[in-house]
Amino acid sequence: MITGELKSKVDSVWNAFWSGGIANPMEVIEQITYLLFIKRLDDLHTAKEKQATLLKKEISEPIFDSDEQELRWSRFKNTEASEMYRTVADKVFAFIREYGGDGTTYAHFMKDARFTIQTPALLAKVVDLIDEIPMEDRDTKGDVYEYMLGKIASAGQNGQFRTPRHIIKMMVEMMAPKPTDIVCDPACGTGGFLVSTYQYLFDHHGKDIFPDQTLNYHFYNKLFNGFDFDNTMLRIGSMNMTLHGVDNPNIRYKDSLSEEHAADTNVYSLVLANPPFAGSLDYESTAKDLQKIVKTKKTELLFLALFLRLLKAGGRAAVIVPDGVLYGSSNAHKALRKMLVEEQKLDGIISMPSGVFEPYAGVSTAVLLFTKTNSGGTDKVWFYDMKAEGFSLDKRRVELDGSKHENNNIPDILERWRDRTTEAERARKDQSFLVPKADIAANDYDLSINRYKEFVYEEIEHASPHEILKELEDLEIEIQADLKVLGAMIG
Repeated sequence: MITGELKSKVDSVWNAFWSGGIANPMEVIEQITYLLFIKRLDDLHTAKEKQATLLKKEISEPIFDSDEQELRWSRFKNTEASEMYRTVADKVFAFIREYGGDGTTYAHFMKDARFTIQTPALLAKVVDLIDEIPMEDRDTKGDVYEYMLGKIASAGQNGQFRTPRHIIKMMVEMMAPKPTDIVCDPACGTGGFLVSTYQYLFDHHGKDIFPDQTLNYHFYNKLFNGFDFDNTMLRIGSMNMTLHGVDNPNIRYKDSLSEEHAADTNVYSLVLANPPFAGSLDYESTAKDLQKIVKTKKTELLFLALFLRLLKAGGRAAVIVPDGVLYGSSNAHKALRKMLVEEQKLDGIISMPSGVFEPYAGVSTAVLLFTKTNSGGTDKVWFYDMKAEGFSLDKRRVELDGSKHENNNIPDILERWRDRTTEAERARKDQSFLVPKADIAANDYDLSINRYKEFVYEEIEHASPHEILKELEDLEIEIQADLKVLGAMIG
């Protein structure tokens, strides 16, 4: 947990950039990422030095050669501002761009590093401020960086890259990752799902992972996988993992919808994702292996096809989709839903309130939970109507008293998900319930919760205006979808 004092220190770093003329939040976090990486390299070299001294041996695989000592954070931070600026701009950045050689994680996310701090005074101030932030502890390092990433969202720019952390944590806890899993986020952004998975495994399975040589190697080198087609996101996501303790995550450049996936087919045991849904793609730019699963231009459907392609048999997925996936009337929408129900095992759907992604978008979304079987297995699908998740559902997103169910449904979601057998006793007017596969098939594989929920009119007088509006919007969307189907039948 980051303290108020630490937040104040981070805020000082952030404000220094803004005062120094760098106002783009993405550029600020990118420059901070580079500086933290430079500092981390020095910390790693210092650790190697201490080990060599203890063993009375030569330092093994030094990061900095004897003629590169001036490039170390601990050395240049004590030099005069103009000299520090020349060293960092002319030498240190050239060093980090080449560090690690081809094919390494470091090489991937630092090869395009650009130094954009414009004055010696700003660099000196920022170096001093970062040096004051305690980064020795793994948890502190990760929390500090997560807090910095949160400032991207609060600045109102590029918030699309940040899924709310409490929603990510909920999804990870529902999937309960295992030390033997191979996890993938095909649109990883800043690495939120991978970091949360790391934290879950560290907290729940650390005592099993770290003493076991095989599990330990798998944990640090094979377990965490992410794709993105934005190099800035690759750098930020990789640094996020590094500062949480994973130095070699498989985070790499890949345009998930436009490239073939033969090398990644049937590889991963768990997919966690909130991919961007940008509308439509041209057929020519879409991977042909995805078009074989579902013929469509819709990115939200193509991503679902991608998840099925990436998962191996028995693999699980928890992914965020726009509500339209659940009730869309096109042939592609219906075919994909039918595939999930009949050919795979659809486990559950959480309908989320439309304010979850405010202030960036008011779109209604859902969490889709399924298991890839290639042989069916759907029996009853668990539905949950999430009405609150701990924050106000307006653009202010004020944190509420999370101990009250009416403010935060997540604890109830987790408890009911873990013991879904008891849900069979619940009526469809309740907040969660089970729906038999036969009912879903009879409704043309419509997966919207309002198709199966019994609406209790007495609830209206107790509902908030936001909840009533959401119900009406969902109802209108369903009516429009039904009218389209009716029109097609008549025509």
